[in-house]
Amino acid sequence: MGVEGTLEYLSTLLSSVKRRKKRKQIQTVALKIRMDCEGCVRKVKQVLSGVKGVKSVDVDLKQQKATVTGYVEAKKVLKAAQSTKKKVEIWPYVPYTLVAHPYVSQAYDKKAPPNMVRRIPNTVTIHETTVDDQYTTMFSDENPNACSIM
Repeated sequence: MGVEGTLEYLSTLLSSVKRRKKRKQIQTVALKIRMDCEGCVRKVKQVLSGVKGVKSVDVDLKQQKATVTGYVEAKKVLKAAQSTKKKVEIWPYVPYTLVAHPYVSQAYDKKAPPNMVRRIPNTVTIHETTVDDQYTTMFSDENPNACSIM
């Protein structure tokens, strides 16, 4: 390999570095879509299949859920689903075992599928206030001035 071969090798090596693009990762996007019948299911499936990069679309009428898998972005899938003129949001439910306090008012939802609760931020916590602390000491056995009714 002479000087020309070395130069050619280096030029192809450098040019291939410039051309590489970061490939998107496969993502799964779950959507909650208000659907009433099989016609709605077909319409949603057709629209979501038309998004560039989609590999598969699964639609569950009973749970009102559409799952899109492929090289897609959640915003693009959401926008495409909204073009069907149906009520659409990112799937708001997670298994109740993943939530620290699944029965706080923000998490509990009667419409949620079985064993699921709404996804809530971790900032929502149950905390004891000073008023709660006063009630516990008022009826405590260790308090000599506690209520004698008990």
